[in-house]
Amino acid sequence: MRLGALRLKALLGAVLLCGTLSACGLEVNTALPYKIEPGSIQPIESLKGVKVTVGSKDFTENIILGYMAEMALSAAGADVVDLTDIKGSNSSRQALLAGQTDVTWEYTGTGWINYQGNELPVPGGEQAQYEATKAADEAKFGVTWLNYSPLNDQYAFAVTEAYGAANNLKTTSDLAEFLKRKPDQNVFCLETEFTSRQDGFPAAVRAYGFQNPVIKNFGIGTIYSAVASGTCPIGEIFTTDGRIAGLNLRVLEDDKKAFPQYNAVPTLRTEFLNQHPELRGPLETVTAALDNQQMIELCKQVDVDGRDQGEVAYEWMKKKGFIS
Repeated sequence: MRLGALRLKALLGAVLLCGTLSACGLEVNTALPYKIEPGSIQPIESLKGVKVTVGSKDFTENIILGYMAEMALSAAGADVVDLTDIKGSNSSRQALLAGQTDVTWEYTGTGWINYQGNELPVPGGEQAQYEATKAADEAKFGVTWLNYSPLNDQYAFAVTEAYGAANNLKTTSDLAEFLKRKPDQNVFCLETEFTSRQDGFPAAVRAYGFQNPVIKNFGIGTIYSAVASGTCPIGEIFTTDGRIAGLNLRVLEDDKKAFPQYNAVPTLRTEFLNQHPELRGPLETVTAALDNQQMIELCKQVDVDGRDQGEVAYEWMKKKGFIS
């Protein structure tokens, strides 16, 4: 049951590395705005009344994941504090490290590239990237990564469904061969950062051999519409973005694994998890149930249909039977 469209706001009496919480762009939502009843996630006696602050970054998918974590932990009996929608990855990360949040969803590639300072992904796929990120983060920063989800929000290239069907494009290798035959179509819509970062377009060039591409730089939010409108035949996208479905785009498989894996994972400070190991079960229940197709649909409901992230997460959690 929705308790209200406006979430209660309050100041948190603590200081992050960057100063006050407001200086980091953080606002505390002291109450989860939904009444959560247990479903298949049942109350855990040792979690009764344990305060757990859940954070998220400020984009649709991560906010939805934050709400899912809050609802799972509420069903398990924890006293949840809502700190979703933190502005920027660095602020979200610092909030976790400083103890202002206790749980936040992260991505294996983000951990490896952005937080661990590596330039290139770990070869070998999802499991290898997860294991390397998990080990490094616990050793260096005291952060534990729970089991990773099949949800893998990667970089990829997309074309319109009609363009892909007309030119038989299913993989990025298909695209590379097509562009050799049709160099006039060698036009990419890319965000500026992706153009230069080593795990972005340079990685694709190394793997697929794109030659003399014409690059048009856009903000990531406008690339989807630029591809859909024909401004560029090919665009950089994130593989779980709801606009894929809303604009009828075709995602091309990264068949040579040029891009890092970005599996979603609940992360907690190791010290906090050791104090409350029962937190693992409810969070990993949600983790195992997610995948890309479901998240595309959930994000579409927000970004295309205009629904509230919390409502979308709440309906999904009820549909899965995790809460009632």
